[in-house]
Amino acid sequence: MPNIRVSQPAELLAAVPYVLGFHPTDSLVVVGVRARRLHFAVRVDLAECADEPEHAALHLAEVLHDQRVDAAVVIGYGAPAQVTPVVDAARRALAGRGIPIVDALRVTGDRYFSYVCENGDCCPPGGRAYDPGSTVVAAEATLAGKVALPDRSAFAQVIAPVSGAAREAMEEATDRAESRFVAALEGPGGQAALAAEGPAFVEAALSRHYAGGTLTDDEAAWLCALLLLLPVRDAAAHLVEHRPDDPHLPLWTDLTRRAQPGLVAPVATLLAYSAYLDGQGALASLALERARADDPEYPLAGLLHQAMVAGIPARRLRGRRPGPGHRRRSKPRRSMPRAQPG
Repeated sequence: MPNIRVSQPAELLAAVPYVLGFHPTDSLVVVGVRARRLHFAVRVDLAECADEPEHAALHLAEVLHDQRVDAAVVIGYGAPAQVTPVVDAARRALAGRGIPIVDALRVTGDRYFSYVCENGDCCPPGGRAYDPGSTVVAAEATLAGKVALPDRSAFAQVIAPVSGAAREAMEEATDRAESRFVAALEGPGGQAALAAEGPAFVEAALSRHYAGGTLTDDEAAWLCALLLLLPVRDAAAHLVEHRPDDPHLPLWTDLTRRAQPGLVAPVATLLAYSAYLDGQGALASLALERARADDPEYPLAGLLHQAMVAGIPARRLRGRRPGPGHRRRSKPRRSMPRAQPG
């Protein structure tokens, strides 16, 4: 829900869970505003800020500054003792970067409190009760198909690995894909032939999802194998960058859930990249966790992680992908060769 317009604190608080994808708890959320619309949001756990709130706040202020926002709203979720020092540090840091603060709020339970407003009629000392599900913003988000899950752990299940019969089926399909991949590498044309096949296969997969379908297990396993090849991965990333209306998020979410160990990093990184370009930072972070758990040295995941930590706007990442010379080898999945991954 990028660039939505809100005019009241309750509307903003109702919008935040849909922007993040889940209802934040024990968190600091800083919302950037541009042209009187919600433009950008970043969230950190209060626990991560507790020891050095000034350091964390300075980093958040730099991120907001790089996003070229006109103003910001600071929101702390949790008990006063944990929220107030972090919110105060954020306010000082934002002011130091010349970013006007529209409001600074604390949400405790079902009430919100303002650190800025001193009008007792508007902002009573006991706070204001609010129901985030009863606002126009929440209704519009629901109609637009947006979901706000109960918490981050529930949100993480959106890209959790498949289990049970679905996992067993994908394991068998991946074994078949491995055999096919090795045979193709050793056959006529070798890696070049596979690299030439890959982009068309990605296009076909996107078309399938665009029509409301999904890949079969064998198709999904084969695409995961093809994405080990740097030219295929980069062709998929190029489509993410230049064809934003294609169903990138559904495709890469599905493959991230179905990819077997050793094959997760490319698809999860593509999901993270798609989510980041779409303004879904929370989903991008979760996808990067999956990618880096599968292959801690996967260069594109590392580059994207650094960019997100630094708050580099997504528009500046287009086309900036590490080449094969930046790849350090890591343990492959069983017999699957790392032909030219990046």
